[in-house]
Amino acid sequence: MKRRAAFLFLCSTIFAMAYAVAPAYAGEPINYEPARIWKGFQLAPVPLTYKLENRNLVGLGSYIVNTSGCNDCHTAPSFAEGGNPFNGEPEKINTAVYLAGGQFFGPFVSKNLTPDATGKPAGLTYGEFKTLLRTGHDPDTGQLLQVMPWPAFGKWNDHDMLAVYNYLRAIPPLPNNY
Repeated sequence: MKRRAAFLFLCSTIFAMAYAVAPAYAGEPINYEPARIWKGFQLAPVPLTYKLENRNLVGLGSYIVNTSGCNDCHTAPSFAEGGNPFNGEPEKINTAVYLAGGQFFGPFVSKNLTPDATGKPAGLTYGEFKTLLRTGHDPDTGQLLQVMPWPAFGKWNDHDMLAVYNYLRAIPPLPNNY
């Protein structure tokens, strides 16, 4: 009788464990967003100003912006003196011109992504921002952006785009760096 009870206990334990981990193996998504939000606040190189209700979007947006290379093109120079990881130095983002544009790519120059006087990143409404990332068309000129990797960024879901927009609204405004 004890062997049978032990066997049933073992079987039910194995079944419960398999049921608990099944979603991970069944292709169901695991929610990594809280970890990305937390890491986003750690990665933000500048002080952030935001409304409490937007906190999670700002943190997630910081994670996306600061792990997607936005700084590489929209901050010139990207790294502060003595903080270039490509020279074997500990990374230090150039916060004095963080995302203020000014990186030249032949005839093209990266735009200032910081908020304008009305609080809009790069002076764009969310709709214009989303259209730019999805289509690559500059809302000011109508021209197709030739350097920005909009084909990759255009694949972000709407929630991630809204998070990036909210993060860019939360960073300090700076004058154009070009």
